[in-house]
Amino acid sequence: MVLDTPQFDDLKAQEDACVLPTFDSDVAWELGTLIRTHCRMHHTRPVVVYIAHANSSQLLFFATSRPGTLPDNMHWVKRKEAVVLRWGMSTLRMRVKMETEQPGTAVQAALKDKFEMQDPSVYGCHGGGFPVRVKGVEGVVGVIVVSGLKQEDDHAVIVNAIREYLEKK
Repeated sequence: MVLDTPQFDDLKAQEDACVLPTFDSDVAWELGTLIRTHCRMHHTRPVVVYIAHANSSQLLFFATSRPGTLPDNMHWVKRKEAVVLRWGMSTLRMRVKMETEQPGTAVQAALKDKFEMQDPSVYGCHGGGFPVRVKGVEGVVGVIVVSGLKQEDDHAVIVNAIREYLEKK
């Protein structure tokens, strides 16, 4: 179920609509379980689901959807997490931002140029990293990362799980 890449404003609206009433280890568990279950039901590729606090990277949830993930998945998780923590937005929105601001330039090269980085490889602007925000709290309080699907699907599975969670509340 590959989705077209949404536009920057659409991605911002998704993030604004996915603000949680609270966030703790119970919420992380519920969201992580929703994501893992969705991945098992709708995707045959194995994925890593990772949820952590933003202030300390304290791991709150970690699971794979099925056997077959690789150490490379964790490399992608950390790179996506770094984007969310530095710029406070989803990795897919950051990707669209870089592609829009510097059309025709590779995203990693655009990052290097715009932010004068020596090594942009610590950042992964590929869909699947998402900021956790809580109503009434300034800034990002957590990070959700999915790695293993196509980037639009990594992103969509997170958004769909948050929406499902919010509908129950």
